[in-house]
Amino acid sequence: MRRLSWQLAVAVLFLHYAGPSRAQEQSVKPGINDTFRDPNVQEFEGRFEVESREVFARRQEIVAACRIRSGETVADIGAGTGLFTRMFAEAVGDDGRVIAVDISQKFLDHIADASRAAGQANVETLLCEADSTALPPDTVDMAFICDTYHHFEFPQKTLASLHKALKSGGRVVLVDFQRVEGTSTDWVLNHVRAGQEVFEAEIVQAGFKKVREEPDILKENYLVVFEKPTSSDGDARP
Repeated sequence: MRRLSWQLAVAVLFLHYAGPSRAQEQSVKPGINDTFRDPNVQEFEGRFEVESREVFARRQEIVAACRIRSGETVADIGAGTGLFTRMFAEAVGDDGRVIAVDISQKFLDHIADASRAAGQANVETLLCEADSTALPPDTVDMAFICDTYHHFEFPQKTLASLHKALKSGGRVVLVDFQRVEGTSTDWVLNHVRAGQEVFEAEIVQAGFKKVREEPDILKENYLVVFEKPTSSDGDARP
């Protein structure tokens, strides 16, 4: 059944991308980022950093599953209030760096202030675009995308920019909501545009390969790890 779902997702993606650059030129979820244009940071802290949110309650396990090594460069894509940015700053150590990436300058200013207050000199901020991470080429060891991928309005373009930004062998850690008809809440069904199979297929289509999944950490969400193939593997893009 799982294999059939995957094949169906790939077939849907083929039809979707076979059109005249539709996925690149038109937002797949118009308006989904409107609330982040001028956010009340304190209000979002109360929503994001609370035990009732699964990814906050399991944050230690999520970071452990990322298998971060000292000295690495980590990009926190859609960093929000900086929950994982702060944790990654500890994990990479003084020789590493963390780039908090977001479309909201207010979130980034908050992260910069909090990092300075905590003495985390290895944290940088980067204002991204709706269709690009804006990260420089070949600079990132790991990109972390937590409850943010479904906010990508132009996933094909954004993933292309991420593929360029990752070093050879770099990895992408995806955490997002389980979206299952008849099981997920109405909020998830209305807010998240597609399920895990579709998102995975989009990332593979962009040139990454799935290397592992952590099925025991989360219930409302899933955690999947992808990798940018090394030069010896060849380019995974079709």
